[in-house]
Amino acid sequence: MSAPAVRPSRFDDTGSHRPTSARWRASRLGPPNPLWGSNGVAFGPDGRLYVAEFLAGRISALDIATGDLDVIVPMDGPVQSPDDLAFGADGSMYIADLVPGRVWRRTPDGTYTLVSDDVINPNGITCVGDRLFVNEMKPDGRLLELFPDGGDPVVLTEGLALGNAMQRGPDGHLYYPHMITNQVWRIPPDVGGPELVAEDVHQPVAVRFDQGGVLHVLSRGVEGIVTRVDLHGSGTRTLVTSGLKGLDNAAFDTENRMFVSSYAGGGITELHPDGRTREIVPRGFDGPYGVTVDLGGTVYAADHYRLASPALSHEGEPSSGADGLEPAGVTTLSLLPFAHGVAADGGLLHHTSQYGEVRTHDPASGTTRQRAQGLRRPLGIAVAPDGSLVVAEADAGRVVALDDTDTLTVRADGLDHPVDVAFDAEGRCYVSDEGRGAVLRIEEDGTTTVLADGLGAPQGLAVLGGELFTVETAHRRLTSVSLTTGERRTEAEDLPVGPPPGVVPVTEPALFAGGMPGWARRFAGLAADWDGSLLLSANGEGTVLRLRTESPASVPATGPGAG
Repeated sequence: MSAPAVRPSRFDDTGSHRPTSARWRASRLGPPNPLWGSNGVAFGPDGRLYVAEFLAGRISALDIATGDLDVIVPMDGPVQSPDDLAFGADGSMYIADLVPGRVWRRTPDGTYTLVSDDVINPNGITCVGDRLFVNEMKPDGRLLELFPDGGDPVVLTEGLALGNAMQRGPDGHLYYPHMITNQVWRIPPDVGGPELVAEDVHQPVAVRFDQGGVLHVLSRGVEGIVTRVDLHGSGTRTLVTSGLKGLDNAAFDTENRMFVSSYAGGGITELHPDGRTREIVPRGFDGPYGVTVDLGGTVYAADHYRLASPALSHEGEPSSGADGLEPAGVTTLSLLPFAHGVAADGGLLHHTSQYGEVRTHDPASGTTRQRAQGLRRPLGIAVAPDGSLVVAEADAGRVVALDDTDTLTVRADGLDHPVDVAFDAEGRCYVSDEGRGAVLRIEEDGTTTVLADGLGAPQGLAVLGGELFTVETAHRRLTSVSLTTGERRTEAEDLPVGPPPGVVPVTEPALFAGGMPGWARRFAGLAADWDGSLLLSANGEGTVLRLRTESPASVPATGPGAG
């Protein structure tokens, strides 16, 4: 079999894109990630494996034999957050568009039709001949039959405890997981009620049958467990531990080979019955978003579903925190939902969550402490000189601080859309206000002073010596501002942040129905390392970039926690 020939970068499929700078030299701390996560997968009529990229709002088709990927449903199309997909008898693709609550039909000629917008958090979707079924990923969810050519939905059952990927079994029943209760259920598609098939299943996220009719239940946990259940006899279970973190879905080809996806790291992997794996599409960062580095030089990134570390910390050197690297050179430290900002603090990692939380994670013990909840989209986080945690609360338009007792105080409010925070050597706090297009200094009395304005959607912030750096995501450039003279300079351009050039995604929905977080708010984080380099979360291609000057030692960092 020939070696995979996947596109060099999801940001640039020619592989020729490079950041430009007269002062800085950019290097990647790992290879680009071809996929923006990989969720639902299904083989199409053409024999290719179709992959739903939830975080990008697109669907790609993979040639298993060559590794070639083609974008079929683009980011700027009508589909916003595809989580699962299925093919009908006529070759039409049906798509569960989770966040806006829509189900789409895409015919073989590329025509889109809205099948339904009455399903809340549609996720699991499957076709049985010409019939279409979908379930809801929410507490007390429903399983419904939809009618693409018209007709009211028919509810088969209610009470699903977070439904997800489902499939028709050899007995004609629809099988589906209850993610909350760790169960698998089934129901006949015509007459009859639901029946419990298996309980105490390890974190079930998808139910799939192979060509021989054997039930496989995928786990969404860090161990990469697949549970095989004997439905023909005693119900005996066989567990396979693959080590593939954050499994999401699977599909079997005509040769009964199993291919699995990962919501946490993307990629497509062949999983053998004995647990061996073969990489088809490499995994990497879904984002990343916030980025930081500890005193030992280990780089960490908040990657929406996890805290992770790239393979290399300093250029060409293995990361000291990378024990058991995953195939694409990224180590998953912990699966943590909706992580966005991150700051290293000694042996601890503080991070924000799109759930509205601030948490402190101890990588050594694997424990996580909740510091705050109920915040409105907290993003960037930094450690203040007094040890408090300072957070940009974007949707509340304010910057808040948490002391060691987790008491919250407001340091500044009335902002438009604050994204990141950073401190200089004198302990002064700065905030990037994306909505206002400015970087502000927060004074002791809570007022703000404009350091720079007229910027293009500034996000990540970091301080090196007497300069403050910010990522202007609207212009894909790195800009510096002198903290003494206010002089502004363009440091680097053509940065791989945001969607690919020329692509304008549809409006980002904020929440799942019921208040569950939806899409990630893309956040190009920036951090300063102790060696005078800058770390940039290149979320357009799924890497972390290190930017070095020709004489990095001449630009001392004020600390690694900013950004």
